[in-house]
Amino acid sequence: MALSSNNRRSFSEINVTPLVDVMLVLLIIFMVTAPMLQQGIKVNLPQARAQSIKSEEQKLMITITKDQIIYINKNPYTIDELGATLKALQAYKKNKQVFLKADKDVPYGFVVRVMSEIKAAGIQELGMVTEPLHAR
Repeated sequence: MALSSNNRRSFSEINVTPLVDVMLVLLIIFMVTAPMLQQGIKVNLPQARAQSIKSEEQKLMITITKDQIIYINKNPYTIDELGATLKALQAYKKNKQVFLKADKDVPYGFVVRVMSEIKAAGIQELGMVTEPLHAR
C-alpha cells in the first residue's frame, strides 16, 4: 500500500507537558531560594521596648557581629576603615542617619568605639535596632 502525498498531515502542535514540568520545577526553586536571599547578616539582637521607626528613604545599616566584624549594609569593614567610609557614603546625603545593629554578645566597649567612629564621621542621627521585648 503506497501512501500518496494527499494523505500525509504534518503535526504543528507543540507538546507543552515538558514545558509545564520545567516551569513548575523553576517555580519551586524560586519559592525555596527567595526567602534565603532576603536575609541579612545573622545577629542576635538584644530585646527592648521601643516603637518601630518609619523610614522614607533607604538608610545605612551598620551591623556588628558576635565576632566583632563591622558591616555597612552587607560589606565588611574594619574599625579603622569605618569613619572614612561613612564620610564618603554620607557626603551627598541631606539626612545623615544610620541604624546600628549589634549582637548582644559584643562587648559594650567595642560598640561604644563604633558609635564614636560614627559620630566622628558626621552622622547626625543614630538609631539602635533591637527586637521587640517579649512578655514572659
